[in-house]
Amino acid sequence: MQVAPHVYVMHIDDGGVMHPGGSNNYFVGDPHTDMVLIDAGDQHRAWTRSILEYYARLGRPHISAILITHGHQDHIGGLDRLYDALQAPVRCHPKLVKRLEAMLGPGVVQPLASREVIRTGGGATLRALFTPGHEVDHVSFYLKEDRVLFTGDCILGASSSTVRDLASYMRSLHLLRRFPHDTVCPGHGPVVPPPRGPKLVQWYIKHREEREQQILAALARGVGDVRALARAIYPRNLPRGLRQAAESNVATHLEKLVREGKVVATPARYALAS
Repeated sequence: MQVAPHVYVMHIDDGGVMHPGGSNNYFVGDPHTDMVLIDAGDQHRAWTRSILEYYARLGRPHISAILITHGHQDHIGGLDRLYDALQAPVRCHPKLVKRLEAMLGPGVVQPLASREVIRTGGGATLRALFTPGHEVDHVSFYLKEDRVLFTGDCILGASSSTVRDLASYMRSLHLLRRFPHDTVCPGHGPVVPPPRGPKLVQWYIKHREEREQQILAALARGVGDVRALARAIYPRNLPRGLRQAAESNVATHLEKLVREGKVVATPARYALAS
């Protein structure tokens, strides 16, 4: 499906509990001349086959690069097969290069530079934006000509994202907000067009700030461990498959608050079993 003049999305319903609304791979550029592919999907052959079938429907354009947003398995699992089919150089965050070289061999993977501009067909240009937080090697991309943000797992289309380093993540959200955009193309969930697209980054920032205030309020009430905090903050009917993610998000908030000196962590105590 074409979602912007230079953007085509291959959507697959992969049934992921952690990212409702399915997953996306994007072809960006001009299908008559030159395009790039964003992300490679997971290791399931059906996913790789769907990408290649969509590529065929586009007319098998020249692929000048495969761009990787980050190193989670559902974004790189099909990379070896796609590289074999497309023979395009792979571009990624410098911290991911060695891992992908182990998959593909030397000379195939090229590190991106922060704010590097990648040119593709139809005069389209993608700017690489280093956006750590969800993962240390996360990269988003900005397509100025179409006012589109490709946000990987930094921002999703139908849910909030899990976070590894909240302080870095908040800085990444504020960075994305600086690039004028109408549409958000996430790694998972539906593409978010205007009028919601321009408001989504700000919603993510507000959501995290509100969650932090909820945690501080619960701590003030004497709730003091991660599991209890998650139960106090999240809905009681939260699906079982999301409870661990909720606790992980609470833990990342606490780590940030400890570093900022707003919260003190007390080490666990142990005693001999009776």
